[in-house]
Amino acid sequence: MAKPLLDDELWSVIEPLLPPRKPRRFKYPGRKPLDRRKVLTGILFVLKTGIPWEDLPQEMGCGCGMSCWRYLTAWQKAGVWKKVHKALLDRLRAEEGIDLSGAVVDSSHVRAVGGAKVPVPAPWIAGKMGRSTTSSRMRKAFRLPFGSRAPTATTSRS
Repeated sequence: MAKPLLDDELWSVIEPLLPPRKPRRFKYPGRKPLDRRKVLTGILFVLKTGIPWEDLPQEMGCGCGMSCWRYLTAWQKAGVWKKVHKALLDRLRAEEGIDLSGAVVDSSHVRAVGGAKVPVPAPWIAGKMGRSTTSSRMRKAFRLPFGSRAPTATTSRS
C-alpha cells in the first residue's frame, strides 16, 4: 500500500489551524462542504506532482480540482499557511529535527536594516545601442518597377 500524502500525525497538527466551517443555512443549505482532510490531500497532490488543478483525479475522492484550489486560496487569505509553517518549524525545533549549524545567510536575501532611506537609482549598464542586423541603412528599399521581372541567368539581355 502506498504511503498517504497526509498521515494522521501531520493532520493532527494542521487540523486545529484551519478556519472553522461556516454554518449551513436551514432553508437553502447549498452543497455539503467537502471533507477538509481530503481537500488538503488534493492540494498536496497537485502541488507535489505539478499537474493542473483541473486534472486532479476524481478517484482520489478529494473533490474537483477547482474546489481544492478555492480552499487553497481561502486558507491563504485566512493566514493558515503561515500558521502551519510556524507550527511545523516549532515542532521540528522541539524535536531537534533542524540543524542550523551549517546554515549560511546570504546577504542578497536578507533586508539591510541600516540601509539608505531613499533608494539610489541603478546606473545604466547596457552600453550603447548595437547595430541592427535586421534593417537596412538605406532609406528606401530597392524595388523593380511594377510589371518588370528581375533578370535571371537564363534570360539574355539585348
